Amino acid sequence: MSDHTEQSGTTGGGPRPEPLRYFGTTWVEHDGHYGLRRAAVAAGSLVTAFAAALVLRFAYQGLSIAEVGGFVNGLVVVMFAVCSAIAFRKTWESYTRRPSGSASEDALRSLKAIGFIGSLIAYALRCFVEAPGEGLRRAEYEKAKTQYARRRTTRSGNPAHRDAKGDAGRGGRPKRA
Repeated sequence: MSDHTEQSGTTGGGPRPEPLRYFGTTWVEHDGHYGLRRAAVAAGSLVTAFAAALVLRFAYQGLSIAEVGGFVNGLVVVMFAVCSAIAFRKTWESYTRRPSGSASEDALRSLKAIGFIGSLIAYALRCFVEAPGEGLRRAEYEKAKTQYARRRTTRSGNPAHRDAKGDAGRGGRPKRA
């Protein structure tokens, strides 16, 4: 759970949603031009992926001009394809679960950097479904809200904060006359 969901805000306390890059907290209520932001981020990711593919094509043409041989050309193509596939898969998985922080995630960082086109495509495709990471953050936020509500209603201190299901007389000492 992140630090953002445990802090109390000035507007009544309780957990606060964790902001997403490019979306802030508009993902909670889908307000603040949320749909337009998703479309713009998806388009930006696709344009960036296309530009990156052009740069890689120029690099491949440079290898062809240098006449390094078919084996090296094939090796470069396979390397970028495999790295892009790994980057796509790991980026897509990061939208449904938090990274474990293990050494294997750190070891794949260089592969994800080489296969950056896969990460950009995964980001763009996820924008067509939801804001990238929204499902994970929403599940954590809803869990934090229910835990906060449960803690708040089961306290025996202030009866004004208890729910109206008849819990006002339970758990406290009788009033003195």
